[in-house]
Amino acid sequence: MTLILALVLVPFLAGLILLGLRAEWLRRGVVVMMVAGVCAGCIALACQPAPVILGELPVSRHGVNLGMTAIEALMGLYILWVGVRSRHFLIVALMLAQGAVMVWFESLAGADAGGGCGLFVDKFAIVMALINGLVGGAICLYALGYMREYHTEAHREIPDRRPMFFALLFIFMGAMFGLVFTDDLPWLFFFWEITTLCSFLLIGYTQTAEARRNALRALVMNLAGGVTFALAIVWFYRDTHSLGLQTLIHSGHAVALLPAALLCFAGVTKAAQCPFSSWLLGAMVAPTPVSALLHSSTMVKAGVYLILRLAPVITGTTVGNMVASVGGVTFLIGSLAAITAPEAKRVLAWSTVANLGLVVLCGGIGTSQAVWAGVMLIIFHAVAKCLLFLCVGVVEHKLHSRNIEDMSGLVLYMPRVAVMMLIGMAGMSLAPFGMLISKWAVLRAVVDACPLLSVFIVFGSAPTLFFWVKWMGKLVEVVRPQHRVVKEISLDESVALYSLSLVTFLACLFFPFLSSQFVEPYVAGVYGHSGSLGQGNILIMMIMMLVVMLFPLSFLNRGRGVTLVAPYLGGANIQGSPGFTGSGGAVETVTLHNYYMGSMLNEIWLSRAAVAGGSVLLAVMIVLAVL
Repeated sequence: MTLILALVLVPFLAGLILLGLRAEWLRRGVVVMMVAGVCAGCIALACQPAPVILGELPVSRHGVNLGMTAIEALMGLYILWVGVRSRHFLIVALMLAQGAVMVWFESLAGADAGGGCGLFVDKFAIVMALINGLVGGAICLYALGYMREYHTEAHREIPDRRPMFFALLFIFMGAMFGLVFTDDLPWLFFFWEITTLCSFLLIGYTQTAEARRNALRALVMNLAGGVTFALAIVWFYRDTHSLGLQTLIHSGHAVALLPAALLCFAGVTKAAQCPFSSWLLGAMVAPTPVSALLHSSTMVKAGVYLILRLAPVITGTTVGNMVASVGGVTFLIGSLAAITAPEAKRVLAWSTVANLGLVVLCGGIGTSQAVWAGVMLIIFHAVAKCLLFLCVGVVEHKLHSRNIEDMSGLVLYMPRVAVMMLIGMAGMSLAPFGMLISKWAVLRAVVDACPLLSVFIVFGSAPTLFFWVKWMGKLVEVVRPQHRVVKEISLDESVALYSLSLVTFLACLFFPFLSSQFVEPYVAGVYGHSGSLGQGNILIMMIMMLVVMLFPLSFLNRGRGVTLVAPYLGGANIQGSPGFTGSGGAVETVTLHNYYMGSMLNEIWLSRAAVAGGSVLLAVMIVLAVL
């Protein structure tokens, strides 16, 4: 009990402390100490038996409910003020609608509302806590060096509001712990709304016109999900006089299907699935630690977490099929859109949208094999994608560009960062790394349950491999000699990046351990049996991993006895220059560029198709759930 409450409350306390600290050395000390404590707490929790039901709190449940209600009211008033100040009346309307629904709930329940069992910690919650604590902690450490350079060198024109920035990072972390540990739906909604408000403030951190516009878009879309979340609470309580998430999951289709559909809608908005993907793409305007936090360990993971939790309720239903279809369409369109993007962070954003689509598809299918694959996808995506975002942030500061074309030959002048980027990309796309193996498990689960949806996986996986490989090629291509950057990364960034690189590799190496100790027990507890990779496939994967481990040995002799020369161009090379003599004696420069399929694919049209397709599927889902 003490450990779980500490993981929820300590980050909030750290956020309040950091809000008042302006001295950089003092801020660094608090961040390092808090991250160390949170990581140690998460590891200690992972060593505890699960599931654990904690029904009694050291304080009055009624008092906790009153405190949460007061904080929700303050957040609601602030959001109303934001809507009025920005003349964004859709925000005002959604916030008033959400407030009206919660007032309706209070009139129904009063002080006698029967909540869930309070705090409920199982293996899935532990997995999410590890992701939140370890990955989120690495982001906080990285942000120390990154934000100092951000304000002192890269963006001096932006007001330095680092106390608020770090406070929001830790409040975000605490809200995510509360979200995954609670079984009480109103409590879950409380933490859900904190993540909404924190994301709005973080996306708009720079206060530029673009940042404010994108932050308001994120707020609108997540408020829409908040309205359906509130409706689900009221509807379920009206029918059952209960507010427990576990109670909802075990209530049966007749009672739980409509609330589950409303909660899945909220999960789709938070996970940036079609038609709500644009808010996550717009979040790229924020500093890199915010992008990494939203994409890897907190915001979007909250959405897929809720959908996977609800998988037993919607499996085999039309609602489940619609949720799976939304995930499939998002995966396909997101993968195709990533091909067209030359900007690194936009590629990562579309990749996140696409991979979360696979997890949503798993939740919609809802079989034991699909849920097993979905949880494994969450694990590998969190560590690899966070590593990539943080590496791109370093490269952006050094090159003053996010364009993939400007990263040509990065392995020569920023070798450490380039190698870590290659590790992250391999973790996302190549065998025997976990993402590819998990995608194969998704395909097998979909073929067994709903073969038609396998079309989305097959045609979405091909462009996924394409955009990752062409980026990897840019990093290792050598056209001309390059001068190495003197100081690639600061100490804070080094700790975060090296840790995430190691975790990415170890997660793949100990894939069977993660599955047997965390994922399979959870799935078996829900379904009575669990999916797995199979002993034969595990053996093949381990052999491939051992072969991959030999690759770093090739770097031991890098630079010894190697002379870098220009590529051979049929005898037309110009000595000492990366150019050649063309027709008529004209001197041409060697340039290599990637394919972006601009004549075949258009991001705008793909986005419109995603909005149309996702809107229709979600509307059908809600209508069928009501009927």
